[in-house]
Amino acid sequence: MKRPFQVTLLALSGLGVLHASLVTDLYLRYVKEGMRPLLIGSGLLLLALAGAEAWWGRTEQDGDGHRDHAGGGEGDGPGRHAGGASGDGGGHPDHAGDGEGHAPDAGNGHDHSRTPKVAWLLFLPALSLLFYAPPALGAFTASRETPKAVAQEEHFDPLPTASPLPMTLTDFTQRVQQDRERAIQGRTVQLTGFVTPAPGDGDGWYLTRLMLSCCAADAQSVRVRVHGIPAPPADTWVTLTGTWHPSGTLGTESAAPGLDAHTLKEIPKPTNGYTDALPLPPP
Repeated sequence: MKRPFQVTLLALSGLGVLHASLVTDLYLRYVKEGMRPLLIGSGLLLLALAGAEAWWGRTEQDGDGHRDHAGGGEGDGPGRHAGGASGDGGGHPDHAGDGEGHAPDAGNGHDHSRTPKVAWLLFLPALSLLFYAPPALGAFTASRETPKAVAQEEHFDPLPTASPLPMTLTDFTQRVQQDRERAIQGRTVQLTGFVTPAPGDGDGWYLTRLMLSCCAADAQSVRVRVHGIPAPPADTWVTLTGTWHPSGTLGTESAAPGLDAHTLKEIPKPTNGYTDALPLPPP
């Protein structure tokens, strides 16, 4: 791979990472918020490597130029025409390779000094971060994986008296399946997430959240089935109010986390959608 290609690829990669993590918040589509300092450091390191590679290549070129100039001043003597003086009858140094007028590597059909065409594909990831960043995960991913099992809670505090009661999807699921006091029964709750169509022809659709342990590759979902309101388009972010949809025995694992929705309001997509956060308060 030629040095200009290497320098350009390193520089574009560094600029792409810095654009996603320092100039914008695009990095939140792929990794957790805490990874930002590492991404900024990686972008700066890539730019430093590009600068070092460019400087080193220029140094080598300057050194080769000095050597060529020095060699030219002394190569006009007998040694320059050594082929002719050797008495082999060729009279040309080009015949020294194999005696048949070919250089040692001639005829092999390959030019190893050129960058392979497929290597240019390496520019695509770097350019995508600058001009077209891939979208965040959404309904397509959530509909193809098993929902995350919520953690077991030994004790639940009394619920606040607010109505509707803002809750995360995880908290709502835990209350439905683990709270033996059944404090969630009859309470109007408020949940926020994005729309995921339910497979098949069953009733309802899913309100979903995706959460990351590190990056988008390990995303897990938590979801609540919504009844009573037609589903908006997939990936639409909404805030719902409603009550638990009776299914199974409340307070046990047989209870399904479902909601009989009363109201639905479309909202802008949160900046960091990979969290199971409480609904934002109204403006």
